Amino acid sequence: MRKTGFKHTVLAAMFLSMGLILPLFTSQIKEIGDSLLPMHIPIMLCGLICGGNYGFITGLMLPFVRSMIFGMPPMYPNAVWMAAELAVYGLVIGITYKKSKKIYLSLIFAMLSGRIVWGIVKAILLWLRGSVFGFAMFISGGFVDALPGIIIQLILIPAIMRVIEKRRKNS
Repeated sequence: MRKTGFKHTVLAAMFLSMGLILPLFTSQIKEIGDSLLPMHIPIMLCGLICGGNYGFITGLMLPFVRSMIFGMPPMYPNAVWMAAELAVYGLVIGITYKKSKKIYLSLIFAMLSGRIVWGIVKAILLWLRGSVFGFAMFISGGFVDALPGIIIQLILIPAIMRVIEKRRKNS
């Protein structure tokens, strides 16, 4: 049991590192980085491979650590709503996959859950600043603008998991 915990801690640290580095490849053009969602992939993989608890903690930490190191995303309010979103992705995908062993079901359920939490937290934080985050803005930011990243996630994450599962069976 301790060996597995250590292994998952090391893997979670690797996923955290990936989440810090991947946005560097897309952040030069803000719209591309916002559309490709580079921090989502490592967190979802962390939840799938290490479990929901590790995915939650890693997702919660990533935006804050990235903000402290690189200044992006801005600590408040962006890192706050991103932390809530990524934490939910990691938790939900890990729990759903553990129970169902269905990657697409887990992925879609996590994506919807995370986006709903993102929308709620963003609406609250913007409301506290006197701004409005309406339903049209939620749909646009959470789904329309994110469509390239969603497509990449739906292709890349199951492909990576198939390779990992195949290697696990061969070991």
